[in-house]
Amino acid sequence: MSRGDDTGRRRGRVTGTIRAAGRALHVDHRPGAAGRVPLVLCSGIGTSSTLFDALVDRLDPDRPLVLFDAPGIGRSPRPIVPYRMPALACALRGVVDRLGYRRADVLGVSWGGGLAQQYAVQNPRHCRRVVLTATATGTLMVPAAPRVLLRMATPRRHRDPEYARSIAGEIYGGSARTAGPRVADLLHREPRATSVLPYLFQLAAMAGWTSLPFLPLLRQPTLVMVGDDDPIIPEVNGRIMQRLLPRGRLHRYRGGHLAVLSEAAELAPVIDRFLDGPD
Repeated sequence: MSRGDDTGRRRGRVTGTIRAAGRALHVDHRPGAAGRVPLVLCSGIGTSSTLFDALVDRLDPDRPLVLFDAPGIGRSPRPIVPYRMPALACALRGVVDRLGYRRADVLGVSWGGGLAQQYAVQNPRHCRRVVLTATATGTLMVPAAPRVLLRMATPRRHRDPEYARSIAGEIYGGSARTAGPRVADLLHREPRATSVLPYLFQLAAMAGWTSLPFLPLLRQPTLVMVGDDDPIIPEVNGRIMQRLLPRGRLHRYRGGHLAVLSEAAELAPVIDRFLDGPD
């Protein structure tokens, strides 16, 4: 990692910037126990790696973790030109290599689930296991209601905490319907507001992208986690993915789009058991 002004330690994790495949990404690395396979965490659109704080606190403390901010999000430098999912997956592989790991597991939430799928198909031997939560197959999926999609088209909910609290139940479902402010506050753990251009670049990275053609090619054991009240990713998407994945497993939970974070105490053990389970 670079030793610039952004390098430090946060909650036992070494933080800094890693350059790989022509990109500079801010990375948090929790080394964990020697010899363990690391888990790479890919966050949703417009959110930095701090989104995972609640989940990190509940995962096996001996599990190495690799967290990162997408280009222009959080503490990663702003990209000059748009990028595509395959390019970002290549950079992420470079980050894992630079940290000294030969294999890795990957977990993705929402937009990050698309990146996790791309990472898995590009690295069939390097990527050991995959966890996909509150995510779908990209452009070709069962879409959310138009009103929800409209809310997602801009980063306003990442820039305006009061607005995020007012719409949390409508777009995130689950516990956000009764505890909207608490769930919405998960999006505002990073002191820097999400900029418009990097958010648009994230949208552009997903434009036209779909995993439908290659899901049957993924040979890694894959856990698909779906909520029964997710307005952004209707539950049927997870069921479609599980059927297409040769080694896919489905875990249905009671909750909404951010349940893996807001109900981490319940769902982190499910993730740990899957990652440590037999092939």
